[in-house]
Amino acid sequence: MSGDNLVEVTDDNFESEVLQSDLPVVVDFWAEWCAPCRMVTPVIEELAEEMLGQIKVAKLNVDQNRQTAAKYDIMSIPTVILFETGEVSKQVIGALPKESLVKELGLVAS
Repeated sequence: MSGDNLVEVTDDNFESEVLQSDLPVVVDFWAEWCAPCRMVTPVIEELAEEMLGQIKVAKLNVDQNRQTAAKYDIMSIPTVILFETGEVSKQVIGALPKESLVKELGLVAS
């Protein structure tokens, strides 16, 4: 994990880090063995850096945190979900280039 704005979330801390966050939270659902997930990682890290203070960015390993992955019906990875005030706001499945991901999630860097 790099950067202050990128957090590793688990089944145990998902509620406090994501659902109770004052900021919107982008969660990257991923796994070690997933090649497209590795393609998305640098994009997620850039978002965390560029949007510091505007959003929180988190990564959740679906193999290690099956309860949360199941709760949000994660069937394909990478899946990136935007949570706002504890609710799923937008969801993107698959590896997208940064511009497409930002557009799909409705994020605007200020």
